Amino acid sequence: MFGYVTTNQEELKIKDFRRYQTFYCGLCRDLGDRHGQTARLTLTYDMTFLAVLLTGLYEPEERVEERFCPLHPAKKRLCRRNAAVSYAADMNLLLCYYNLLDDWLDEKKPVPLALARMIRGDVREIMIKYPRQARAVRQYMKKLRECELENSPDLDRASGDTGRMLAEIFVWKDDHWKETLGKVGFYLGKFIYLMDAFEDVEKDRKTGNYNPWRFIADEEKFQDRALQILTMLAARCSGEFEKLPVVEYVDILRNILYSGIWTKYERLKKSDEE
Repeated sequence: MFGYVTTNQEELKIKDFRRYQTFYCGLCRDLGDRHGQTARLTLTYDMTFLAVLLTGLYEPEERVEERFCPLHPAKKRLCRRNAAVSYAADMNLLLCYYNLLDDWLDEKKPVPLALARMIRGDVREIMIKYPRQARAVRQYMKKLRECELENSPDLDRASGDTGRMLAEIFVWKDDHWKETLGKVGFYLGKFIYLMDAFEDVEKDRKTGNYNPWRFIADEEKFQDRALQILTMLAARCSGEFEKLPVVEYVDILRNILYSGIWTKYERLKKSDEE
């Protein structure tokens, strides 16, 4: 369910894309320095967005380092490091740990379980440090499993559980902005869940895997209805974001929320047309 909250690189200025990369590389470096090299394998674009958002909102003290990267050995990469990036790294590892366990329960493949065991010790430390967020993720996994076992056709139920979980992740501090940040996370979480399910609906119809879209996929105007729901969620998420006094990196964040989160949908649409 990861990988939807990314940039639309074609629509992003070169200078802004380079700045975005400093967050991505900083998050990767933070994962490695604080949780070991295995943790870097869990890096996601979704939590890179959170790092940019929280940095733009709270403007924490930061530094930009030049570090070598094993994937790009010819030239040093710029890595942005600050407290918001560190928080996003912790949430990245926490979410990926439970996602790996979910993959193991679904498919019984050994690789996700092995990777989860390798990062388990660091995840336990994150759970102690951030009990509210950890509790939200655990509850979410339990509710999602119940939803799947009951084969619930309720779109709002499954996506709402995801939204409430991500809302807790997006709230970094107990302050004036927690409610708005929570709503950004809530609507974005619902969008991510339903977009992911929409992408898999045809495959899940064949395999019988749980997918809340599957119950209405035979409707004549299913595609229009799905697009309407996804558009509404994206609009509400963006509307809450615009309430935040973010100035720095706002062009990057708007690129992601108004365009980047739709890139997979556009590829699906283009593939269907062809």
